[in-house]
Amino acid sequence: MPEEWPIFSTTGYVFLNSVNGIFIETRNARAFDNVYKKFTRLNLSYQDVVYEKKKLIMEVAMSGEVNTLGHYLNRISEKDRHTRDFTLNSLTHAILEVIAYFPVYRTYINSYDVTERDRQYIELAVSKAKRKNPAISGSIFDFLRDVLLVKFPESISEDDQKEWLDFVMRFQQITGPVMAKGLEDTAFYVYNRLVSLNEVGGTPERFGTPLETFHGQNIERTKSWPHALIATSTHDTKRSEDVRSRINVLSEIPAEWRSNLALWRRLNRKKRLLVDGQFAPDRNEEYLFYQSVVGAWPVGETDKAGYAVFKERIRGYMLKAVREAKVNTSWVNPNAIYEDAVMIFVDSVLGSSATENQFLKEFVPFQRKISHFGMFNSLSQTLLKITCPGVPDFYQGSEIWDFSLVDPDNRRPVDYGLRIEMLRRLKEREGSEAGHALSRELTLNKDTGEIKLYVTYKALACRKTYRKLFEEGEYMPLETAGEAADHICSFARRLGNREVVVIVPRFLIRLVPEEKRLPFGTEVWGDSHVIVPFTEEGGRYRNVFTSETISVGRKNGALCLHASEVFANSPVALLEKT
Repeated sequence: MPEEWPIFSTTGYVFLNSVNGIFIETRNARAFDNVYKKFTRLNLSYQDVVYEKKKLIMEVAMSGEVNTLGHYLNRISEKDRHTRDFTLNSLTHAILEVIAYFPVYRTYINSYDVTERDRQYIELAVSKAKRKNPAISGSIFDFLRDVLLVKFPESISEDDQKEWLDFVMRFQQITGPVMAKGLEDTAFYVYNRLVSLNEVGGTPERFGTPLETFHGQNIERTKSWPHALIATSTHDTKRSEDVRSRINVLSEIPAEWRSNLALWRRLNRKKRLLVDGQFAPDRNEEYLFYQSVVGAWPVGETDKAGYAVFKERIRGYMLKAVREAKVNTSWVNPNAIYEDAVMIFVDSVLGSSATENQFLKEFVPFQRKISHFGMFNSLSQTLLKITCPGVPDFYQGSEIWDFSLVDPDNRRPVDYGLRIEMLRRLKEREGSEAGHALSRELTLNKDTGEIKLYVTYKALACRKTYRKLFEEGEYMPLETAGEAADHICSFARRLGNREVVVIVPRFLIRLVPEEKRLPFGTEVWGDSHVIVPFTEEGGRYRNVFTSETISVGRKNGALCLHASEVFANSPVALLEKT
């Protein structure tokens, strides 16, 4: 964002995508590409999908607005002898192509001075559109570029200058809605490689976020946007933070994901119906369905009534997804027969209990494994949101596990009574039980969601205690070393003589393959450690979640905190210096 804007920042999606990305194994991008291509038999380029879907929106839903712009530009062109021969059709088509290639939602030009940032966006879009359309005279695209950059001819009148700027303002009002409808509400339902990446403000073609990038963004927020909202779920996210945390686990195991997909497809082949010469759902929709069910499956045991509710939620989601994709049906032109076939597939695949349904017999154990590790991802993400630079934002219901999909699924009533009672019990237990025993027991019984509420409650209390530190303190990424160094994200927040250290795990499925084993102790973390260069040997830290005291040791000459001690009884660590 331009630093001169008089605002605190965005509403949290920048952080959402950044923190989500560090739980995606970037090294498996090519393997996931192959899994997706093999299953769907599609070779989709994300950028091509966005381009095509933005054009679709302009041709179907916003053709009136684009045509109006074309007429406006045509009037401008007729006032100059060098451009008066441009046809209305060619000018309108040039506008459509440039908007389709526009790399951002909009530029912010409101005077004759154009920022370098906006200039680059416009020139990039025009350049791509010109290359894509060799049959259209390049001078038409050059003319459109000059108008958008308000580069007037010397002889132009003051009234005509205002007309150019008015065109630019109108153009900017269209690019935003086209991007929103074409990208978020269409392309995000077509490019399904790993749908935890398909989030508002995200770039699904970028397979994860390197830790260095994540830390760099946090440092930049500390300097420029310290009061930015940082969110992990909102009313408008395509899936909740806990659903994304589950789906992210798939990025760690592409081979296992591929073999399960092949098995499920074989088991469910006869449940797809032939509609007008093609199967419903198509392969891409089926691929989305499996990821969605993995992400949204109820935690723990579910009775018949609860399972019926879940099935209805998946039915509603899949109907919305196939309509939003606008490939086989749509909101404006619903293909009822095709949609019915997709609903029949969902009902058949999820139709009966695991004891009677061969698909569920194979699916449920795999899903439980993914859910197990996804919960640890979510706990890490929750602590990072509370302790990173910015103002943490919590969407309704996300205090405990919430496996909601896109609206209206994430607008369902929240049981606040349950959460209030759960917090009351936690506070009672906190006063009567040892911290390390409570943390371990909550982790062992994590399906209840109490562990997420506990992490949220304790971390927010710590943030309140050290309010100035979290609002104004520096952010210092910490180096990790040892055999599991890549599985740790750590940083310190410091202000004066106040200091806290945050340490969270990631990619646990490679460290703890056994689903029922907790990621605690030396057997898991070995000699892994976090280097803390700003302290002294023997310095002491207290873990907010367990009340355990951890002493600074030395490893290979460096002052450090040993991961086996940090994660002795808690899945995440918030350490205050004592």
